[in-house]
Formats: sequence, C-alpha cells, structure tokens
Amino acid sequence: MAGTDERVAQNREVIEEFRARGGVVGGRFEGLPLLLLTTTGARSGEPRVSPLAYLADGGRWVVFGANGGRTDHPGWYHNVLAEPAVRVEVGGEAFAALARPLADGEERDRLWATQTGALPVLEQLAGRTGRTVPVVVLERVDG
Repeated sequence: MAGTDERVAQNREVIEEFRARGGVVGGRFEGLPLLLLTTTGARSGEPRVSPLAYLADGGRWVVFGANGGRTDHPGWYHNVLAEPAVRVEVGGEAFAALARPLADGEERDRLWATQTGALPVLEQLAGRTGRTVPVVVLERVDG
C-alpha cells in the first residue's frame, strides 16, 4: 500500500526530528503537544513507535485514536488493547506507562470535550471515521 508506506516514512521523519530536537517538531505537528508512544505489536511482538498529539491531564497524558479520519482504529490502539505496557517519550524524558482505554462515560466525555476545544480538527476527523474515536489515558509507572 503506497499510502501506508508514505505514512510510515512521514512518521519516521517526525520521530527522528522529535528525538533530535528534544521533543520539538515542525511540519504538521508544529505547535502541538506531541509525544512518542512505543507499543508492542499485537501480531509481530516488535516495538512500534507512533508520534501522537496529546492532552496533559494532571500527571497523565491522553491520546486520541482518530487515525487521520480513517474508518479503522490506528494500529497503536490495537497494540495497547493487546499489551497495555507502553513507553512514552515527552518533554525530553522517556518512561514506562500503562495505557488505559476509556469506555463511554463522564471521564471520557470531559477529556474529549477538552481536546476538541483545543484542537477542533479532531472533531472533524471523528466525523469522517464512522466510529467512536478511542480515548486512551497513559499513566506513568514508577520505577
């Protein structure tokens, strides 16, 4: 798939820039809070790194699986369902975390409203997906 190959190459460039510049990137992510989420591939067992915009919520980070408005959930979401132990790189540091998908409810609604208020394009992408966009909380694991 050419589209997939192109996305992989674009993500690789963002990841390299993120790491080289201490978490700051330009291009489509310029000005957005960005983190790198490393998951374990559900089928491959290999590490998979995804650059994601996030919402800071106290001592947690929240990511949203809009997948660019595509009709399927992003690969990273399938991976955290299979293995919630992840690695997060944000703000110049890297640490282990647990990924906790939120079901419908007050907490999910609050976080969704906060993020779509700050990033209105998320609502537009959600409208194109034909699915409920996953909201996943990343909680740091000490030690």
